[in-house]
Amino acid sequence: MKLQNPVANLISVPIQNNWDFGSGSTNAMNYRLNVQPIIPISISNDWSLITRTIIPINHVESQVEGGENISGLGDIVQSFFFSPKKSFGGLSMGGGPVFLYPIATENKLGGGKWGAGPTMVLLYQKNGWTYGVLANHIKSFAGTSNTENVSATLVQPRLSYTTETYTTFGINPVLNYNWQQNQWNVPVTLSVSQLVKFGNQPLQFSFGGRYFPVKPNIAAEWGLSLGVTFIFPK
Repeated sequence: MKLQNPVANLISVPIQNNWDFGSGSTNAMNYRLNVQPIIPISISNDWSLITRTIIPINHVESQVEGGENISGLGDIVQSFFFSPKKSFGGLSMGGGPVFLYPIATENKLGGGKWGAGPTMVLLYQKNGWTYGVLANHIKSFAGTSNTENVSATLVQPRLSYTTETYTTFGINPVLNYNWQQNQWNVPVTLSVSQLVKFGNQPLQFSFGGRYFPVKPNIAAEWGLSLGVTFIFPK
């Protein structure tokens, strides 16, 4: 169940392949590979600092006939959670800053803005169940002058159940709100994952399908994800 907890004392490197379908007039496909290392650092007897970095690599098909497909690195989002090492009756929590780094290799794959804001996570785990929420808000403070400012809120509730054989079933809606455009984008993902061991190396494989009940007009209709998480117990 530690893998369901982003502030657990566990080094993990999730690598997730995402395919989204049905964008624009061409029903374009967008592919995104997310590399997401999560590293806990002990800073005192009672507190840890957990870094969570999302590095996206994208391939975006044109949403209009005759347009150009684009591939490259997207902007990086990095969160820092200060978290008590001890949970409180199954309740874990953490909070700190989140940063947006404009390192995209193509203009259309990033916002061209430096951003920052607060982030938090609250999680309760008991009898195989995990309930919780992760949230952040990022606002731009510097960057190229010819791109739109960033003001975006993310709220990610999570509900999952892990069996005695380490199979996890989960539902994961992600509520994204763009304050600049007054626009919601809300994918809802159903997933199943399995923890296995190859020699001494534990791995978790996951598969999910998602639907976008609320979205911008030209955004994707549905998607799939396939991932593997490398786990390094401390």
